[in-house]
Amino acid sequence: MFRFPSCRRKVIPGFGLSLGFTLFYLGLIVIIPLAATFLKSAELDWSEFRATVGSPRVMASYRLSFGASLAAALVNGVFGFLTAWVLVRYSFPGRRIVDALVDLPFALPTAVAGIALTTIYAETGWMGQWMKEVGIKAAFSPLGIMIALIFVGLPFVVRTIQPVLEDLDAELEEVAASLGASRFKTITKVVFPSVFPALITGIALAFARGVGEYGSVVFISGNMPMKTEITPLLIITKLEQYDTAGATAIAVVMLVISFVLLLLINLLQAGYAGRRA
Repeated sequence: MFRFPSCRRKVIPGFGLSLGFTLFYLGLIVIIPLAATFLKSAELDWSEFRATVGSPRVMASYRLSFGASLAAALVNGVFGFLTAWVLVRYSFPGRRIVDALVDLPFALPTAVAGIALTTIYAETGWMGQWMKEVGIKAAFSPLGIMIALIFVGLPFVVRTIQPVLEDLDAELEEVAASLGASRFKTITKVVFPSVFPALITGIALAFARGVGEYGSVVFISGNMPMKTEITPLLIITKLEQYDTAGATAIAVVMLVISFVLLLLINLLQAGYAGRRA
């Protein structure tokens, strides 16, 4: 008996019900809180909003938060790729321990991480005293903020790249080598193009985590206005002063900028995947 295509049964039924639950969950957890943020910031008129989000102190915090997050994400992109490569391609004593250590920033409370990093990189700390001798100040400086963001962002890059490397057939590298390709050319022409989308995803996740990070940064930054004060700290400060509208206004700007940057990264990733296809 003839049936119209719209009447055919799906291989996996329940699409309508599962989609409804998905939209309900996302609306309850994501859309409603974000909408409330925009509505609360709307209590300010345009001149007040512009004065709040565009003050020199807030602008300095934007530059520091986004700049340090981007720099830390790029550093993690390089060393996260190397870490994932070593864990996938080589067997060595203690490999499982190293693999477990990658997830430590996920499990460690961010405040504990911040205190530990401050202790290590302060001028009297294990690393800080050696860096001080060569004229490098880590703790209570933008460099310290970047170190903290590298610490919390590394697992995102490693865990995003690692499954792709595991699925990548090692025979492709052997074929390239048998055809006379150097090791560098094999990495750049065979391995890296396959890993690049996952690398971009990991960098984007590390960047997003860094922009909103507070606990691990607030101790090592020193919180000096116009110098080492991050935007999340400004938001907390305004909330403590009961300036909820001002805090949400700053949060809205961060949200919009982060969304645009992540959208551009996703478009770059999609465009790269389309060219390879």
